[in-house]
Amino acid sequence: MTAFRGLGLLLAGLLLTACSTTGGNPQANDPYEQTNRDIFDFDMRLDRHVLLPTAEVYRDVVPEVARDGVHNVLLNLNSPVVFANDLLQGEATRGGETLARFVLNSTIGIGGLIDIAAKIGIPYHDEDFGQTLGVWGAVEGPYMVMPFFGPSNPRDLVGSGVDIAFDPNTYISYNYKFYWSLGRGVFSILDMRSRTIDTLAGIERGSVDYYASVRSLYRQNRANEIANGKQDVTDLPDF
Repeated sequence: MTAFRGLGLLLAGLLLTACSTTGGNPQANDPYEQTNRDIFDFDMRLDRHVLLPTAEVYRDVVPEVARDGVHNVLLNLNSPVVFANDLLQGEATRGGETLARFVLNSTIGIGGLIDIAAKIGIPYHDEDFGQTLGVWGAVEGPYMVMPFFGPSNPRDLVGSGVDIAFDPNTYISYNYKFYWSLGRGVFSILDMRSRTIDTLAGIERGSVDYYASVRSLYRQNRANEIANGKQDVTDLPDF
């Protein structure tokens, strides 16, 4: 499931680059703006009619402690990907923190349900290969909006595919792997959307052009992640 998603993202990105017309907004690194806006509108309709209502039910019905447990497990499962990118970025200290978090949370934290590491002063940080490419100096490329998956760019699309190779689940064979991977993907989306309901609603209410606001926030947020928070960018949503 994860592999098909990564391949789909990459192919969709290449198709968008090849087929879109120019005449967009070069200043915002958005040369295919009209195509992106059309896809953004599709994604927004899907969100309003399917994803948002489902996320609201999930948030309202599932107790917070259970939702936090799901969130912690998902972060723990992503630790090998974060660890690999820590090392590739030359961040040995952060890599050690990621490894310590994984060991502590997988054992004492009951498979990641409880974030023991954060309780003793080892907070979670995220890394992916798109960020690694940015650290290495790769340019982001034109802004893109992907069907179903939202904001991206060619650098992050390539990064998504490489991160699949860093995930041990890609190579491990076990019973019901398809259903496990599907469930992991579904809960990842539910977790992310349920945690951004109020933030994104506030941004949309305060935006004259919601598309432009999302584009700007996505690019700023990614730049901040690549710099490991060293830029003066605050209060950005977690896309």
